[in-house]
Amino acid sequence: MKRARGWPPRTATGARTAAWSARHPRAPGHALRGSASARGFTLLELTIALVLMALMAAMMFGSLSFAGRSWDGGEAKVVQVNEMRQTGEFLRAQLSSQFPLRARKVAEFPLRFAGERGEMRYAAALPTRVAEGGIYYFRISVVQEGGRSLLVQQRVIPDPGALDEPDFNGADRSVLAAGITELRISYFGRDPAAALTEAPTWRDRWDDRQRLPLLVRIEVVPEKGPAWPQLVVEPMQAPEAGCRAWDQARQRCTGV
Repeated sequence: MKRARGWPPRTATGARTAAWSARHPRAPGHALRGSASARGFTLLELTIALVLMALMAAMMFGSLSFAGRSWDGGEAKVVQVNEMRQTGEFLRAQLSSQFPLRARKVAEFPLRFAGERGEMRYAAALPTRVAEGGIYYFRISVVQEGGRSLLVQQRVIPDPGALDEPDFNGADRSVLAAGITELRISYFGRDPAAALTEAPTWRDRWDDRQRLPLLVRIEVVPEKGPAWPQLVVEPMQAPEAGCRAWDQARQRCTGV
């Protein structure tokens, strides 16, 4: 068989290898090719990898922190909305059923009702599930306590024969909402000194001791977030409901 051209002569193995290598030298660096691939990462490559890993960890931590803050903010918003809804429903139900309680031993038998800009005092029924029910005298206002601003309702058992307004010192109370900056209450009705033909208006104070306001408007401003929706309530009881003898012409109670 014909030999391939360039193939070294058939001599001893060592001689053939030496002759072949002499006539066909290898390219520079060929002998180091295998050892270069086994050296691993360089210091620069390792530094770049560590920097990338640190950036990825920082991004993941930021995303988790943002998700946690969003979750906490969502829960706080749900609590605030539920508190606002429950407080509004409670006040609407109670104020619409105000009782025209009158002082029995005071001239002209005035109503136990007093309305100002930042608080209101009124008589209403308490559900039987709370303190065995009955007619109580209430006050709603914003109080400061322990660095917190609270919307509070206080209640006492009224004495129909008392000459003075009920005292709320030591009264039972319920916290309706926390984190409240301001309570604004307005009263819609006629001025007690005005003629019956005069149109009713909104006022910041209610001075008529013979008639309840036609409407009561309550605005609550929390420390955080927007103001609550306005609550407008119409008392269902007519002033003569708590009076045995009502003078329609003078709009006065003449007997209880």
